[in-house]
Amino acid sequence: MSLAKLLQEQQQRLSEIIELLMRERALLASADIESETLAEVAKRKQALLARLEASEKLRQGVQQRLGYADGAAGAHQAALDAGCEEAWMQTLEMTREAQRLNTLNGELVALRMEQNTRLLDFIHQAAEKTVYRASGRVAAQTGRINASV
Repeated sequence: MSLAKLLQEQQQRLSEIIELLMRERALLASADIESETLAEVAKRKQALLARLEASEKLRQGVQQRLGYADGAAGAHQAALDAGCEEAWMQTLEMTREAQRLNTLNGELVALRMEQNTRLLDFIHQAAEKTVYRASGRVAAQTGRINASV
């Protein structure tokens, strides 16, 4: 398979991954997260990443068999010699965009986890301060609960 064809396949997969990452970001940013949809996006993303990794290993193998050095310098030279430097540069740019989106999504997940932790702490704090009378009814609270959630 030619380098140009491999790069075209990688760009297609990267395009699909970028689309999924944007969808994932929208789901994570929504007030009511649809967990099943988010799980499906994650499953599709993993499958695409596995296919992209296989394609990249194939590209690296071709690069080595043709006698080019390992790494970015060898890949750039191989693309230049094959007349597909522009496709290589576009592939690199798409990879950077996917990485940027993935990082942003990770930050959104971290924010959600922090919010959930604060909410659970508040609930635990409120539960500990609840006092029941002998009748089973909740007694009036004398202290205040910190509502900084």
